Order: sequence, then C-alpha cells, then structure tokens
Amino acid sequence: MFTLQRIETYTQDIKKSRFLAVCGPVPSEQAAKDFIAEHSDLTANHNCWAFRIGQTYRFNDDGEPGGTAGKPILQAIDGQSLDHIAVVVTRWFGGTLLGSGGLIRAYGGTAAMCLRAAEKIEVIETVEATVDCDFSDLALIKARLAGLGALISAEAFTGTGASLTLQIPRGAAQAATAMILDLSRGRAVLRLDD
Repeated sequence: MFTLQRIETYTQDIKKSRFLAVCGPVPSEQAAKDFIAEHSDLTANHNCWAFRIGQTYRFNDDGEPGGTAGKPILQAIDGQSLDHIAVVVTRWFGGTLLGSGGLIRAYGGTAAMCLRAAEKIEVIETVEATVDCDFSDLALIKARLAGLGALISAEAFTGTGASLTLQIPRGAAQAATAMILDLSRGRAVLRLDD
C-alpha cells in the first residue's frame, strides 16, 4: 500500500465545466474530514469527495446524481492501491449537462489524473510500544531504535532514566524487543501496546 508524499492538484475543463481535484495524505478519519472542509470551495456548484483509511472509507456526491461523483473518486483511489488518502473534486458548472456517464468519467478521471501526478510513499504499518530504561542505557537504545525504523513519539524523564513511547514498524517489533533486552542486560523491557 502507498500514500501520498504531499498535497497535489489537477485541473481540467470538460464541456465548459471546470474540475479541480485536490488530493493529499490523511492520517485519520478526522483529518480526512478537515482536509475536505479545507479544500472545498463554497462558491463552486459541487464539492464531491472520497477518502480511504484502511478499511474505513466514505464518499459524497454533493448534489450530483447518486453514484456519479463520490464513488468514481473512491474507485480512483482504490484503483491505484492508495491508503490514508482524501480527494476533493470541485466542479464549476459550465452550462452543458454531461449525463451520468460523462459525470462518472469527469469526476473519476480528474481524481485519477491528480493521484497519478502525486508523489507516493509506502505505508508502513506500525505498533505503539513503551520502554522504560536507565540513563546509562538511554543513548544506545535510542540510536539502535532509529536503526530499526522506530520513531520516538514521546519521551518522559524519571529520577533514574526515561520512558519512551515508540512507533515501531510491525515487522521489527520482535527484533526491537530482543535488542532492548540485550543492550540493557534485562534492565529495560519493551511493552507492545497492541
């Protein structure tokens, strides 16, 4: 699975209507809703959208005939095997009716072109974990965790050491557990919050 590196836009005119697609990475459902609100143009006739975050997805036709806008946008996301993505396609009506097939092609095609142009990065599934360690082990543990692709999302200091909250790639969790036990000679233990 892949997601996008950054926000991308794509514009095209179809039979005097202007279509603007804006796509971008979103980490959560709330972030997707915020992205949609931020990139919708209230002066436009329609702001149709779709998002996918894992098994969660939503789409909206915003007044276009049912199934002619939001669903084709979602199909453009799924057709490129993308995840954690939101897409808004805004239409300024130009006076010519496109018909159901024309709307499906216009919304789905504009979204697909926008997604194709965007730079993609691989989605790496992570697990959250916590490790409590002494000050004497802290620097070495942090350096080795970085080598496994783990990110430190929070760090709190105690009287004798630190408590680290981590995001570890799922495939490296077992190696991280063994490495921390080994480096600290059993003084520090990695607890997976899974």
